[in-house]
Amino acid sequence: MTYTAEVQFKFDATWTPTYGTSSWTDDTMLPEEHYLITAPAGDLNCKQYFKLFEKFLLCVGMCPQSIHSGAMSLVFNDCVGEKDQRKVCEEYELTMDEDLECKFEDWKKAEEDCARLKKGPMGTVLPDDEKEQLKLEILDLKAKLARCENPDAEQYLDEEMEAMCAEEKVND
Repeated sequence: MTYTAEVQFKFDATWTPTYGTSSWTDDTMLPEEHYLITAPAGDLNCKQYFKLFEKFLLCVGMCPQSIHSGAMSLVFNDCVGEKDQRKVCEEYELTMDEDLECKFEDWKKAEEDCARLKKGPMGTVLPDDEKEQLKLEILDLKAKLARCENPDAEQYLDEEMEAMCAEEKVND
């Protein structure tokens, strides 16, 4: 046993000009239009039916924005329960107006957490100029320690060279 099914969308329009004028004086109008869209319906799913209907609506002159608005109005209206609306929102990652305040609070908390993490575990953040100054002091102390450990060295030690180069970069 085989099953065959076909769905059809049909549109017929005729235009009658006002009396006393030729039907061809308005070159933006066609005197007749006939559209017949057919598709095998045996295995179409819901999304395919909507896609087919969208093509039909485009053929009869609807704009895409109106079609999309009409499709959304099937879900987001007073006749559809909030539970079903939320299922659609979850599927398409949408936020309902009622949830915006909660989302905003979550976003603010995430921003605060991010700022706290940037400060470090002790809650202190040094400005860049203070960081540079501390780096120079550390390099200077390393150079002094290296000189104390090797007081008889005739040439500059690596630590001393590093400290002098870093200081020179800051002064430039």
